[in-house]
Amino acid sequence: MTNRRFLWKLFVSFRSLFAANTVAWCLISLMPIFPGLLTKEFFDSLAGEAAFGLGVGAVIALLAASALARAVFIVYGFLTDVRLRFHVGGMLRRNMLLHLLERPGARPLPVSAGEAVTQFREDTEHVEETVSWSVDTLALILFAAVSFAILYDIHARLTLLVFLPLVAVVTAAQMAAASLRKYRAASREATSRGTGVIGEMFGSVQAIQIAGAEDRVIERFRRLNAARRRTMLQDKLVNAVLDSVFSNTVSIGTGLILLGASWAMRGGSFSVGDFALFVYCLQFVTQFIQNFGKFVALYKQNQVSLDRMASLMEEAAPETLVKPGPLYLKGELPPLTAPGRIREEERLRELEAVDLTYRHPGTNRGVEGVDLRIRPGSFTVVTGGVGAGKTTLVRTLLGLLPMERGEVRWNGRRVDDPATFFVPPRSAYTPQSPKLFSETLRENILLGLPEEEEKLREAIWRAVLERDVEEMHQGLDTVIGPRGVKLSGGQAQRTAAARMFYRNAELYVFDDLSSALDVETEALLWERLERRRNAACLVVSHRRAALERADHIIVLKDGRVEAEGRLGELLRTSPEMRKLWSAADQGGSSRSSATGQ
Repeated sequence: MTNRRFLWKLFVSFRSLFAANTVAWCLISLMPIFPGLLTKEFFDSLAGEAAFGLGVGAVIALLAASALARAVFIVYGFLTDVRLRFHVGGMLRRNMLLHLLERPGARPLPVSAGEAVTQFREDTEHVEETVSWSVDTLALILFAAVSFAILYDIHARLTLLVFLPLVAVVTAAQMAAASLRKYRAASREATSRGTGVIGEMFGSVQAIQIAGAEDRVIERFRRLNAARRRTMLQDKLVNAVLDSVFSNTVSIGTGLILLGASWAMRGGSFSVGDFALFVYCLQFVTQFIQNFGKFVALYKQNQVSLDRMASLMEEAAPETLVKPGPLYLKGELPPLTAPGRIREEERLRELEAVDLTYRHPGTNRGVEGVDLRIRPGSFTVVTGGVGAGKTTLVRTLLGLLPMERGEVRWNGRRVDDPATFFVPPRSAYTPQSPKLFSETLRENILLGLPEEEEKLREAIWRAVLERDVEEMHQGLDTVIGPRGVKLSGGQAQRTAAARMFYRNAELYVFDDLSSALDVETEALLWERLERRRNAACLVVSHRRAALERADHIIVLKDGRVEAEGRLGELLRTSPEMRKLWSAADQGGSSRSSATGQ
């Protein structure tokens, strides 16, 4: 999308706000013309050449009234400008965030986390600034046109001299366009790298300490910060040089105008009032020329921000970035609705996947041609060695990875968009490494849903988390720290399980949920799930406790189904299953003695 089309889309999306803001700033910009004419009348009256015959007192009263009116319009103009900025920035951030949330969940961001933060913050702020200045510039152009007509009527050659610096300013801005974009892009990229490293440092504190890499990490951060300082300095320097060119060009033009005006007065073709009007309007005209140059620079740099935000949107249509939608910038936010009970006709009777295929880009790893069938109340386990494709299979089934081939059917009906279909109350999913937030344990389980005390207690019980909650100093109100750092691995997994159970889904998908649990806790978790099983379970695991309870086991090897059936049958017929069972026996015995919760 071009810069011009992008800004036009923004104007169309917020046309009422743009109209109000434009009218306000047009009035603010035009109002100085009235005091200028009054100033001319005042000085002409002193020389006995007044056109309207207003007295000194009347002129002063009108000047005071015009100043007060302009002050009122300025307040209104700033209020509309702030609203416009908030709406533009809010829409851009909402659309970028909405696109990221609608992506297949297992796909990584197209840019680093630091760069994404910069795009959400600095790039959207630059667009807000450009939009705001576009309204100001439009108003100043209107003022320049009206003042040009008035001044041209008084003295044509001097008026042309007044606006001559504008040509130099626009020419300088056009010549510097490439440098403006180049240095702005470099400064944004350097900022993104620095922000990304800060996030990585905070997220990997323990790994850095264990490796004794504190000095190396800090040194790397110093180098990135130095590179950012250089690029930011270059960016600021180019803008400062342009500002200097703009202001000095205007100053030289002002000096020439004053000299020309003095010669005109000596020739008798220029009255004292005319001179006063020229000098009064000159300050506003010079302000217009400087601001117009700044707007041209902002406009050129805006293409950099647009390209960076578009890179975050990846394959989405360019218009997605400026798609209108509710922003909720004032008033109460709409309440979050909990997943309702599924309608009887939509309850799970059979989930079938046929020929599921996905390969990770640039590798041969993934799954190919996998079939599976899940019925209500069943306990299906997907197992296999490292790299067999277990996690890839469940993510492809749930739409977290885009399937290359295959079909998913719910009760015999094709699921066209698994990513939006497999959500509560149809299904709930706990990944291998659950995502927790630096909030209370309660908020990590509810994750925005309204709290129902009995339902919450049931979810905690099913996740075998009740004893842990009792032992915490503040119970469910304990803040668990960034990424749940205050919890053990087992507690983190069971917190994610409680979050899943709270959603009361038809299908529960566990991806190696019990990997950090001791044998007794794992056995109790599966036992409680068995005792109150009212949903189908799809479990990725190599642990004996899960395999022994399975109604059906799917054995994967190199992304394909090696064997499937019940445990006893597979132990007789599948060498791969016997190998996995033996490994589970050895690993289980060592973990039972070495791991805790």
